[in-house]
Amino acid sequence: MPFEKAAQKSSQVRVLLRPMLPPFYSYTFKFTATRSIFVLTAGSVDVTVTFLSPVEATDLVKQSTPFAYMAVSAASNDNAAHSVQVYSDITAEWVSANLSDTVEWSTSAVGNVITHQFQSQLPSVFSEYQDHVQYGSVFYSMQNTPNTTYQTGGDAVVRTQFVNHGQLTNSQETNFRAINASWPVLGLAHDLGSVIGPTSPVVFSVGYIRDPAIQYVVGKGTNWQNRSLYFWSQFSTVSALISSFLGDYNAALSRAQSLDSKVNSDGSKISADYAAIVELSIRQAVGATEITISRNPDGTWNTDDVIVFLKEISGENANTVDVIFPAWPCLVYLNPALGKYLLEGLFRYQANGLYPHLWSVHDLGSGYPRALGHNDGNDGNMFVEESGNMLITALSYAQKTGDNSQLAQYTTLLDQWAQYLIKHSLLPEYQSSTDNFAGALANQTNLAVKGIIGIKAMSQIYSILGNTAQSSNYSSIAADYVTQWQTLAMSSTGPHLTLSYVSWGLTYNLYADKLLKLDLFPASIYDLQTAWYETVAQHFGVPLDSRHTYTKTDWQIWTAAIVTNTTIRDMFISSVKNYAADGLSSQPFGDWYETTNGQPEGFRARPVVGGHLALVS
Repeated sequence: MPFEKAAQKSSQVRVLLRPMLPPFYSYTFKFTATRSIFVLTAGSVDVTVTFLSPVEATDLVKQSTPFAYMAVSAASNDNAAHSVQVYSDITAEWVSANLSDTVEWSTSAVGNVITHQFQSQLPSVFSEYQDHVQYGSVFYSMQNTPNTTYQTGGDAVVRTQFVNHGQLTNSQETNFRAINASWPVLGLAHDLGSVIGPTSPVVFSVGYIRDPAIQYVVGKGTNWQNRSLYFWSQFSTVSALISSFLGDYNAALSRAQSLDSKVNSDGSKISADYAAIVELSIRQAVGATEITISRNPDGTWNTDDVIVFLKEISGENANTVDVIFPAWPCLVYLNPALGKYLLEGLFRYQANGLYPHLWSVHDLGSGYPRALGHNDGNDGNMFVEESGNMLITALSYAQKTGDNSQLAQYTTLLDQWAQYLIKHSLLPEYQSSTDNFAGALANQTNLAVKGIIGIKAMSQIYSILGNTAQSSNYSSIAADYVTQWQTLAMSSTGPHLTLSYVSWGLTYNLYADKLLKLDLFPASIYDLQTAWYETVAQHFGVPLDSRHTYTKTDWQIWTAAIVTNTTIRDMFISSVKNYAADGLSSQPFGDWYETTNGQPEGFRARPVVGGHLALVS
């Protein structure tokens, strides 16, 4: 969304949501779990702009609706009346990251709603470019009232029209062209009239729809299934969806305020810094998910067949297991069923025998939104990592909900992964962990922790399913491995655990021991690490391991959730908060950064920030 600016011209105030007019005089800003709220002061008028991205995790229709709101209201701050008009537009940058792509547009009025639409003239279905999908349409809408005007055309033409006249011409230019050729925009304007007290909000909606949304592997060769977003089960047209969405604004705002209040309350029980981190993380985590359904043979929607897909932002993969794993606390907090539906696509693919290895697949495909699997077995080199992740998250869902259906259906697959972990966890071969950017290693201490917890998770799974013999067997193996692991992992050079049985690192995988309430590792291990972290902390946190001085936000918060000293816990939390607030990056919340100076290392907008909810899940 273009950044907000306001300007005063004589006695009129016109809000232009684009950096074209002189800057507003002052502003305040706050964010919640669902909203970003700007209060802009331009002369004698205060303008409140609220961006609302609904988080409706327990309503699959609403959560699958890829739309957001922008609401604008105004009030006089000198008790005198002022004439106020509001303008906003979007460019075709919403359609493609390739600015030379040719786009087309249209405007329609259906019922009491006016809608602009952009799309590429040559869409590339199921493809993306620079984390931007290359097919589908963006829709920009508002209620069509007598005070509403619209216009499409070059940015300078449309914006100048509004600046000079306070309204648009209700006209459409149809010279379709490249995104960056005189920058075509879709403009909407509304005259608030003479304003003294706070006005009712003028509500805009923006959304991006593509259908089908996902191509999912269901067999060998080119046996693929097209899947659509869940909302189609309730709406047959885009116009009906938009009308419903705009009409639901007040109710959506009320629901958002309730969630915001809960999130802030839960986070503040830890600290104000922690509440801020959680509030900043939720939209980013949930925004990477898409809730899909398939069609029945007769063409009707099959709402019993739900699979959630997750885009690895800053990467091309679909349903990356070691991205789901750090995001898991957010899913558990909002609606554990979303986690089940995320795992379902992975379970189903591997249960069909399409993946050739004994360990868990790394992801469902390397070209989102194509989830075509890895039938050739050529995926990420994370054997212990992903097998442990699948066992831990599957058990976590069952524990949170009492729904054991997935455990029962995929027991054979879960046991296969557990057997692999028995053979390969205590002394992991040379391989990558989720932190593959740091390089592969053999005998990774933290990776062994995950594998051992995965074995214990299988014990708990068998206990839930009533197989006491197998439960006892896996439990004994896990306990024995913990004893051996302590000998292997204890450093000879200092009071800490090692990175690869020879150095040190964050042992954040111990969080899974707490999440699953296994009590597998002794309290002395947690005490040991808690004391050590303080000795190696930098200004912006504790490095990921002894090889580098960079770290990750999600793993620091996971570590904060398991340390045994609240001072050290708050040290981790404050480090992440200070990094996020330091302003050294213009990118959405990045999770990988340098502990010495707070500079981002890479990654942006990734759903792994869902892991920041580790202390409230």
